[in-house]
Amino acid sequence: MEHKITNRSAAYKGSAFNVEILEVNLPDGRKRNYDLVDHNNSVTMIPFDADGNIYFVKQYRMGSESKLLELPAGVMEKHESPRDCAARELQEEIGMAAGDLTRIGAVYLAPGYSNELNFIFLAKDLKNNPLEEDDDEFISIHAYSPGDVTRMIRSGDIRDSKSLAALHILAQRQENN
Repeated sequence: MEHKITNRSAAYKGSAFNVEILEVNLPDGRKRNYDLVDHNNSVTMIPFDADGNIYFVKQYRMGSESKLLELPAGVMEKHESPRDCAARELQEEIGMAAGDLTRIGAVYLAPGYSNELNFIFLAKDLKNNPLEEDDDEFISIHAYSPGDVTRMIRSGDIRDSKSLAALHILAQRQENN
């Protein structure tokens, strides 16, 4: 017997996410309820400029109660493709459009309690082409060499999980080429 969701009910509806209570039949025959954060899928981009530098953003995050250094990222709008979202978020967050935008992976951000899938893109051939930022985002933009990024990962200065996952996928991809 496998896990089987037998019922879903809304516990909370919010602007950023909803919470559902799932009734699940477990493999041993027992039933149990689980809370699930229902969140739109998202994207993370690894933008490289012509000099090989990688763009990051620094912004305040409620969950950490601090400013985090992150790769540019964002949430997909309803009926928006991952690629279209990545292109839009690059323009909103770092003011750049990518001539070459390639999907290199996808990761679940917190599969123990959320259904959000994060699509990871490599962004190259950047050109200045800004869109207006979201009105609740206060972002500073930073560019670092790959060596600096490696040092910041090792020192713990980059603590954002989606950024670390994206950079790991990129490193594995580069090792295999």
